[in-house]
Amino acid sequence: MNVVPKVETQTAEAKRMYTDLPQPPVFATLKEERVHRKQRLAAAFRLFSKFGFDEGVVGHITARDPEFNDTFWVNPFGLHFSLIKVSDLVRVDHTGKVVEVGRPVNAAAYAIHSRVHAARPDSVSAAHAHSTFGRAFAALGRKLGPISQDVCAFYNDHALYEDYGGVAVELDEGQRIAEALGGCKAAILQNHGLLTVGKTVDEAAWWFITMERSCQVQLLAEAAAARTNQPLKLISQEAAEQARNIVGTSFSGWFAFQALYACILKDQPDFLD
Repeated sequence: MNVVPKVETQTAEAKRMYTDLPQPPVFATLKEERVHRKQRLAAAFRLFSKFGFDEGVVGHITARDPEFNDTFWVNPFGLHFSLIKVSDLVRVDHTGKVVEVGRPVNAAAYAIHSRVHAARPDSVSAAHAHSTFGRAFAALGRKLGPISQDVCAFYNDHALYEDYGGVAVELDEGQRIAEALGGCKAAILQNHGLLTVGKTVDEAAWWFITMERSCQVQLLAEAAAARTNQPLKLISQEAAEQARNIVGTSFSGWFAFQALYACILKDQPDFLD
């Protein structure tokens, strides 16, 4: 399946905001880029654990290898997010073969991520975990509404996968998820959880973090609305699109992650080992 990436637009206001900010790094060699991606990947797992996105041994984040594009780095099956280091990461190809660091890989990680990476050559990373509010909202079988500035990052840019077929250990399930995702940055997997993608590991991880919080906010807002018999106030289409073009760009996702990376690096520097 070939998916044409959705073209991002930035308003003049957004461009002015970003002019003097740090930019994603440019690498002299593929080796340097690989090290960077793996460091960001290990940091993302630590952050997911810190935010409570772990559920036993399920969940996975992947990073496409910059040299061997039909392979990706992923967490070994059974190792808790809070313990993952760069040296623990496993490289797997799109046929499911472990090609570097011989440790077991979650079958669902291969089934989902191999199909997403194959369908989305524009995306370097994909994140999926069984977070609490993501699962709760996914049980409703609908998309997020434009009820806050933050959730506008996903306005008309997230999908709903309604065809839950059990634990995703088969490639056809992963393929259906990839097709439902299309060119969007995220998908709500009904009765399952959340999935996000990004042009960097940083971006994919941030979209997951803020999407999980957006699910929490909507659940709380809807509960309050029901209790007080007050309807939710939705952001207008024009305002939601304007917000998305500022807070929902690839750069915004990358930039938002930098502060979190600095925090986890200070608190848990051993993830770099």
